[in-house]
Order: sequence, then structure tokens, then C-alpha cells
Amino acid sequence: MPRTSRRNTWLWLVAALTVAALAATFLIGRVPPLPSFEEFGPPKTEWGWSERVSLLAGDGVRGSDDGLATQARFADPWGVARADDGTVYVADAGDNNRIRRIRPDGNVDTLAGGGEGFADGSGAQAAFHTPSGLALDLAGNLYVADTGNHAIRKVTPAGVVTTLAGNGQPGFHDGAGAQAQFDGPMGVAVDASGRVHVADTYNDRIRVIEPDGRVWTLAGDGRPGHLDGPGMLARFDTPTDLAVSALGRVWVADTGNRAIRHVAPGGAVDTLLEDAPATPVGLARAHDGVLHVTTLWPSAVVQIDGRGRWHEITQRGEQRLSRPAGIDVDLEGGLHFSDAGAYRVHRLARGGNAAIEALPLPVATAVAGEGSAAPTVGPSPFNPLPDTGGRWPLRPQTGWHEVVGTLGEVRGNYSGESRNHLHGGFDIRGDVGQPVVAIADAKVGSPFAAWGMERLNEGLAVDTLQYIHMRVGRTPRGALIDPARFQLVDDDEGKPRRVRIRRGTRFAVGDELGTINRMAHVHLAVGTTGYETNAVTLGFVNYADTYPPRIDSVELLDAYDRSLPKQAGRVQVPADARDLRIVVEAWDQVDRNLPRRRLGLYALGYQWLDAGERPLPGHETPRMNIEFNRMPPNEAVKIAYAPGSGITVHGSTVTRFRYELTNTVRDGIATTGYWQPSELAPGDYVLRITARDWSGNEAIANRDLRVTITAPELEPGPASSTSG
Repeated sequence: MPRTSRRNTWLWLVAALTVAALAATFLIGRVPPLPSFEEFGPPKTEWGWSERVSLLAGDGVRGSDDGLATQARFADPWGVARADDGTVYVADAGDNNRIRRIRPDGNVDTLAGGGEGFADGSGAQAAFHTPSGLALDLAGNLYVADTGNHAIRKVTPAGVVTTLAGNGQPGFHDGAGAQAQFDGPMGVAVDASGRVHVADTYNDRIRVIEPDGRVWTLAGDGRPGHLDGPGMLARFDTPTDLAVSALGRVWVADTGNRAIRHVAPGGAVDTLLEDAPATPVGLARAHDGVLHVTTLWPSAVVQIDGRGRWHEITQRGEQRLSRPAGIDVDLEGGLHFSDAGAYRVHRLARGGNAAIEALPLPVATAVAGEGSAAPTVGPSPFNPLPDTGGRWPLRPQTGWHEVVGTLGEVRGNYSGESRNHLHGGFDIRGDVGQPVVAIADAKVGSPFAAWGMERLNEGLAVDTLQYIHMRVGRTPRGALIDPARFQLVDDDEGKPRRVRIRRGTRFAVGDELGTINRMAHVHLAVGTTGYETNAVTLGFVNYADTYPPRIDSVELLDAYDRSLPKQAGRVQVPADARDLRIVVEAWDQVDRNLPRRRLGLYALGYQWLDAGERPLPGHETPRMNIEFNRMPPNEAVKIAYAPGSGITVHGSTVTRFRYELTNTVRDGIATTGYWQPSELAPGDYVLRITARDWSGNEAIANRDLRVTITAPELEPGPASSTSG
């Protein structure tokens, strides 16, 4: 959470002007405009810029290591606040529950916190539970939205922790700090007079803590909704962060409404931006009023001006964020933000003047197999998998269950498009109403962990595991499984419209998470947002695949999706043909599955052999262009699969997997490519396909396509003549 006041001389002047302005308001009923900041302070915020993301700290692997910033590790970095000396404070939740510091010298250490709990004290003697938002006051004290403890904590520059307000129990109560109650607060901000503003997330209210410790409600009637108006009548839906101006105006990241709200000093609420293109989570305000917001779905950093205009700063494509959270803005206009899903903290500044420049994700080098430097955006590929012990999300957890879908399979929609999206997880068949159970001990990190109530894709994210196609937290009859962890949110007519699970909620192995809906299977996805890995790598107990994949056909297609013809058993390829594609139809089956259950493959590649079936130079090993080790962007479906893939006939139960092997889909990246016959001299060749499942079985039958490259016909030259 950003600081809204600084120790610099110019901001002390702002505070003085604020007091004068408020006094003028009391005396004459209006606030005179403040002098322009750029007359004596930082320059005007530039609008409309975009820049590459740079790394401040974190090697992208979940952990708790202090030390050199590029080697430090975080568990769930959320709130950030930058001090005037350049120190960046980070609320590191997850299993760490600490307040960390990124020092100007490039090292990371721990200021306070030694484990999950609720205890005041100095340094490691203090305990937090899922700390989220951060804010600094003029004296350098740090305020923490201690979400899991339902409290607001204060940390001195020396690391001494005290509780400012909240008694550790979820609820709602105004009054003296020790008796006040919050419900999962996630955002804090401090104004020039020292008042602490709180985004009381699951109470759906904006609260204020006075310097004397008294807590009162500024806005929100306590019911989730979207309603402007006087403070006690207005409604928010899961506010997660806020920022406050020198004049006491508050801006709120109203996450559940996909909106940015504004609260006047008297509590009146209006909406600056609604139906935003992405879901706002973190919020920081520049000195001249420009808002900087971290968002989810898609994950980005954006600017919003006073008219509600929206501009994305981060550059998509090779630099994909996972789950950006807290954000702060410094006096030079630079942004500091956390990417909780990547276990990193970043800086974003005009001109890229960060300490460590980010490297692009390994696109070309990964495809060529030459290796590359580790990326500094997104989680590291070396993150360990969740400790599941091979358990299944259905009982018996160490028994056997039928697998009905794997990562990367082609899927259609209900409008006739057979190549609509890629399947992103691992499907396990189950009976409708059967309990879905946790496969690992884990903690909820998202403020919106459940989605899609009563829809087919209803699901729940617990840390890096997603359980989908179930009635979250409910029995088949709709009763709550555990009211302490699952809450029903009603609409204005009193009908349930959402299940709410607080950030910081823990689940243990075997805990019931919900019941299978009418999809009759559990869809299990593994990995942080945008970087899902193949769940088959969890190594499910009694899962076995001893069947080699089956290849039905190998074709060379032209640009019009036409298969090149065969003659005497060999495909005839003109040497001057261009931009051909290698398309292979293949599928897999695993042990004990129904015979009709066709599954997609894990990896496919090709190599060129001479007529004696000896590899050509450069083709000593197959070019494994398709490997579903990570989930690629959804638009990759038409890169991985050729036309005719999917369920193309209404009522069919067989999915066709027609893979485009001249394209590349691997390591979460998708690129198009072609084969040019001019690479080979005219003659006879063998195109050999490698089709592999995750267990290492390879197809043997139908893997070779015999090809003849024909020399181009010579055009007749000009007629010759003689004379004599």
C-alpha cells in the first residue's frame, strides 16, 4: 500500500497547506485550491507511457531467504511501501508472515515477524497472520493490514510491533482500538494528520483509525454491493486497497465490483471507474492525483486519471505478470509493486532506470534448445511442486480414479467452434455430489478465491492448486460444509450469489472443499496464475500408462489446409513449394481407462531421415516443438492444433487431436512456423514422428511418412536459330 505522506520538506508544506485548507473550509465552506506541486516538488506525472518491468528482489522461487536481492526468496509478497531513503518494505505472507526490507544496497532482510500467529514484540518475537497492505507515516512508522488476525498493526523503524486496532477476532465493531473489530482488512493508508484509513475487506467498509486509537466507519453499510451515496448507505464489494489525498479524499480498489470508487471526507461515495477492463487489487496515488493500479484477469499495472481514463503501463507478451498485488509510487514517478504469484518485487519507471533490468522470457533460445538466462519476470520454472504425496482430490485419496482429460487438449465451445481453447488441467472422473478433498496443506492467497457460483466452471483456488467443477464449500443440497471457512454472500433479494473464503484461510490434506457438480469430474490445475504446469507431474498414486500413443495419420499441408498427394506410397513435394506444415493426428490412452477415452499427448516432434532412415545433419534428435509442460496462452489452441481438431461432429464422443508440429508450443510459449522443402535437395526421404506421453511411451506404428522432393521442371529457354 502506498504512503500518502513523506518526510520531505515539500510534503511538510503540503501538510501545512492542508490544515490551512481545512480551516478555511470550516470558516467559509469551501476549500481553496492548493498551489501546483510542480512549483516546489516532484514533476507532473506522465500519462500514457509504457515500459519494461525491472526486478528489485526475488529469484522467483518460493522461500524465505534473506540476502542479496536477486537471490532472496518470498512466499507471498503483497503490500509494498517505499521510504524516503530508498528502502522498500514488503508484507510477505504465505508461510513467512514477515515484514521484509529491500535495502538500497541491494540486500533483503527481515524487520519483524517470526511465524504465523498474533503477538506483539520486537523483531522475530512478533507474529503476523497473512499481512497484506502497508503504509508509512511521516515518522517512518509502518502500518500493516494484518489480514488473518483481523487487525491493524504498527511497526516502528526499529522493528517493534504493537497492535493499533482489532482484537484478533473477525467481526464489526467501532470504538476504542482494543475493542474494535475488523474482518480480513487488506488495505491501509495514512493521511497527513496521522489518521489511518482501512479497507475492511470482508466487512465491505472503509474504516478510519484516529491518532487516539478510536475506530469509526467512513463509508459502507456492511453488505456487498455497488451503490453510491452517503457513507452509511453506500456499498462496496470486497475492497482490497485504498489511497488518501492530503485533503482526506479516499480512492478505493473495489475488487468485487471491478471498480475504482471515491470517498469524500464526509463519507459520500461515488464511482470513478466501473466495469474496468481488469479487476483492480492494489492502488497508489501520485502527488498530482494520477492513480496507479495493479489488476488481475488480466494481470497488469495501469494508470487511471481523474476522468476515469484507463491506460496499461506494463508491456504484455514476453513479460507476463502472474498475480500483481501491492503498489507504491515514489517522488520521481517510479512504481514499486509486488507480483505475489511470481514471488518477486519489481520496479517500473519511465526510461527503464531500474537497478536490475529484466530479461525477456526465453522465447527463441528455448525453441532452439540453446538455453538462456533465467527470466526475471514471472515465477521460476524451478519452483517445487506442491507436496501432495500423490493424493487424488477424491476419496480414496491413495486409490485409483479414471483420468478423463490432460493439460493442452483441444476444447470447443457451445457455438460450433471446435478449437475454442486449450484444456488447462487434469480431469479426474467422479460422481455428481461426491466430495472434493484437498490434496495438500495450503493457504488461500487471493481475496477472491472462489468463483462461478452455480456455473459449470465453479471453482476454488487454494494457493497454487485450483479445484474446478464443484459446488464450492457446499453439499449437493446447498448447505455449507464449514461455515467458519465458507460464507454465502446474498444478493438484494436474499438469494446466494457467491461463496466467500477469506485470504489467509488454511486447508489441510483431506479437508472437504465442495462437491462435484454436474460436470461429473474434478478439474485440477497446478501453478500460479498464467504459469500453470501439467498436473500429471504430481505423480498420482496408482496412476499408470503403459500404452504407447497411437498415430492415425501424418500429413504435409499447404497454406490452404490441403494435404499433399501421394504417388506410389510417397508424398510428392515440389522443391519450390513454400510454407508447408507437418500435421499429425495422434492420441493416448492410460491404464484402466475406458477404451473410448482418448487423451491428448504430452510431447511431439519430428526429424528428417534419408532414404536409408539415417538422420540428416541437424536432425540427429527429434525437434520436439510441442510439449505441454506448461500452459501456454489460450490463443495457442490454433497454433497447437490444425483444423479438424476437437469434437467436430455434433454428438460425437471422440476428440480428434491434429497437432501442428511445425509450430512451437512449449514452456508456456506459442509461435508459428513452417517447413520449407528448399532445405533439402531433391530425392527420397523419411519424415519420422516422435509422439510421446508423459510416462515416456512412444508411438512406433504409423510414425513414418515417406516423402519425395521433386526437382522443379525447367522452363524451356528461347528458341535458337542458325544462318549460313
